[in-house]
Amino acid sequence: MTIKKDLTDLEKDRIIEMAWEDRTTFDAILLQFGLKEQEVIELMRTEMKPSSFRMWRERVQGRKTKHEKRRDFREGRFKCTMQRQINNNKISKR
Repeated sequence: MTIKKDLTDLEKDRIIEMAWEDRTTFDAILLQFGLKEQEVIELMRTEMKPSSFRMWRERVQGRKTKHEKRRDFREGRFKCTMQRQINNNKISKR
């Protein structure tokens, strides 16, 4: 399978980053970049070392949060209470 559109290195990096994130769904990647789950898997296979790809596949397989319909929640994201607010590119004090 080939990826249907030419992606820049920056786009590939962002897709890989999103694929590693637990709470980012494949649907979100499809919406933003137009790549289906299988195409994301192919991209990960070609862009990563084999051992990193295997580690990612083990992590993602069966994970509810990677599939919109299997999630226990619908919207929102986890944010640690210790995480600071970022306003106008400056980290504000609590």
